[in-house]
Amino acid sequence: MVLKTANGGPEGPSRRGFLSGAAALAGLAVATPRAFARASDRVEALLAQMTIEEKAGQLSCFADMIRPPIGDMNPLVNLRNAQTLTAEIQAGRIGVLMNGVGAQAALETQKAAVEGSRLKIPLLFAADVIHGFRTVFPIPLAEAASFDPRLAERTARAAASEASASGLHWTFAPMVDVARDQRWGRVAEGSGEDPYLGEVMAAARVRGFQGRDLKADDSMLATPKHFAAYGAVMAGLEYNSVELSEATLREVHLPPFQAAFAAGAMTVMSAFNDVNGVPSTANKRLLTGVLREEWGFKGVVISDYTSDQELVAHGFAADDRDAARVAILAGVDISMQSGLYIRYLPELVASGAVPMAVVDASVRRVLALKEAIGLFDNPYRSLDPTVEKARTATPALRALSREAGAKSIVLLKNDRGLLPLPKAGKRLALIGPFADDRDNVLGAWGGFFANRALNVDLATGLRAQLADPASLVVERGSDVEAPIAGGIERAVAAAQAADIVLLAVGESQDMTGEAKSRTEIRIPPAQQRLAEAIAAAGKPVVVLLRHGRALALEGAVRDAPAILATWFLGSEMGNAVADVLFGTVNPSGRLPVSFPLDSGQEPFFYNSRPTGRPAPADPNAQEYKSRWRSIRNDALYPFGFGLGYAPFAVTDLRLSTDKLGWNDTLHVTAKVRNMGSVQGEHVVQLYVRDRVASRTRPVRELKGFQRVSLAPGNEREVRFELRRENLMFVGDRDYWLAEPGMFDLWLANCATDGLTASFELLASRIGA
Repeated sequence: MVLKTANGGPEGPSRRGFLSGAAALAGLAVATPRAFARASDRVEALLAQMTIEEKAGQLSCFADMIRPPIGDMNPLVNLRNAQTLTAEIQAGRIGVLMNGVGAQAALETQKAAVEGSRLKIPLLFAADVIHGFRTVFPIPLAEAASFDPRLAERTARAAASEASASGLHWTFAPMVDVARDQRWGRVAEGSGEDPYLGEVMAAARVRGFQGRDLKADDSMLATPKHFAAYGAVMAGLEYNSVELSEATLREVHLPPFQAAFAAGAMTVMSAFNDVNGVPSTANKRLLTGVLREEWGFKGVVISDYTSDQELVAHGFAADDRDAARVAILAGVDISMQSGLYIRYLPELVASGAVPMAVVDASVRRVLALKEAIGLFDNPYRSLDPTVEKARTATPALRALSREAGAKSIVLLKNDRGLLPLPKAGKRLALIGPFADDRDNVLGAWGGFFANRALNVDLATGLRAQLADPASLVVERGSDVEAPIAGGIERAVAAAQAADIVLLAVGESQDMTGEAKSRTEIRIPPAQQRLAEAIAAAGKPVVVLLRHGRALALEGAVRDAPAILATWFLGSEMGNAVADVLFGTVNPSGRLPVSFPLDSGQEPFFYNSRPTGRPAPADPNAQEYKSRWRSIRNDALYPFGFGLGYAPFAVTDLRLSTDKLGWNDTLHVTAKVRNMGSVQGEHVVQLYVRDRVASRTRPVRELKGFQRVSLAPGNEREVRFELRRENLMFVGDRDYWLAEPGMFDLWLANCATDGLTASFELLASRIGA
């Protein structure tokens, strides 16, 4: 049986309707997907004049060694010096340069293309602008903790403004991979474990990067990545294989991409991983079948860094020539850095192994992309050195970095109201490897283009707000992964002389991000020993976690009376943390990832499916249940969790009906009151569960959230809407469908609590 819609047609594999409902539920406007119309006469005229070598050039992207940001980041694979690169540009053999900076050098490079090449086709300048440029904002995972898509849009807009002033048109961001295994280092680059949160943050970042006008000099093309299911790599191991069902692919890993395209993204990047044995960069079913034929995507697909060449190591291509053939036939338009297209496409076309029509289709898309951002009419857009100076590291950018940092901090624990701290009258000891460290505030990808002179460390941020800066004593105690001779002894002495200890521990910048998978997501042993010694000193301890993933906390770190998840917050990290510690900002962040009890629980995520033998509430009655011998399968801190300095109460949950008609809307309302004595913000979260379905459904699924800001004692009503589209899942024959039946609903503070109600989705017509 396949559930039919009101007009009798199957719900089908497309999820566009669901996306509109999901985004509307979060209060976001969803743009009509931008698609390239029929190629313009200008594009067709250029295409008709191009040689196969010039066509292959437009499909080739190389590292920009004319204006390298920090030298050659990959010397083993990038052998092109600036002189050779310029000659290749003038020969029409390069269409895109990446990761170069500087408006003046970009201007000169563009002249080589526009004035020195036969067809005068301008270059696209691209870069990995992930969470800031010269001014750095919180890592994307931290920013997701804000549960504030408008903040994400603002920081992406600011990053685009600053980066485009340095001569860039295109960013390889946002990363929209859903990551359910915290051992994976690239968790830091995404929005966490939940597809709904991933959708709204992806759409917000695309809107922010691209702005309202793609031809504006401060617009940057956004690139959702990595297509697809990169976040599902086995064992959290970087570049690994992915084994997953079609239902999980479509329900969990593809929705953020669709949200990004709905918001206007015109490019997408393929992934390093394989999916069920087929590498993503050679996966025609994904890159052509799903992306182009099913979803109607008309934009440009670019490979990840040499991922086309890596098809040989995958065992999917016989050699480099074969890899180029497989990749372009699968649907990869632009080859990044490997040089395979410029090297082999002419020969492949001449031999008939690759039809010229396939190459022409890719070139047409690339030229249309350049036309869409105005390069043919204004090839020197975004290449003004005076604008670069005026828009770089401005006070407004630094203020936004500080605001975003404070909103991204999650208060995990605050026993006895230890926080906020007073600015006077207390002696503070700031202890740990991150106490006065300025090299580990930016996080993965943050330091690639950053102006490190802007970095604010914790000690500097705290002293700037203390009435007496001398009341703060700093001791490192240990390095990140190694002890310091006498470090613990000096740290303990400082703790004993203080009233309150601030313990800055966690991961270094080099422990998270790409190629930084970890088998144990604990605090490194050297720091854990430091924490135990400090706890034994008997003074109140506030733990300031530095991290790019959820951590499995233990011992003195887990048991400290106050814990803040401070992530990597960017240029203004020290000031942002001080704002929260001293109560200038009331913390309002919520976890976008679940903190497990132990590393061995990974992959761990709140929206798992139920088992036939769930563990009972009584820990003494768990024989032959879904559990480990040593711990329950619970979170230490669940998805969506976070505290503030003001308690909030959510009451009076009401549903407009307990019988939701097939084409009707269910209105969900509740009252939210600030029960504290200070202004605060609370994130109200809406979860549902399909009680009985033709495929087992998650124990809860996030369907919406709202940030509520209230003065002390004030109250307001929150309203959510649910429609059938929000209740759909991938069922029989891998079609999206909704099934009539009972649903549970929660308005909650996190994924494991909340007020609850139930409703029934009524049937439409059922057909064979």
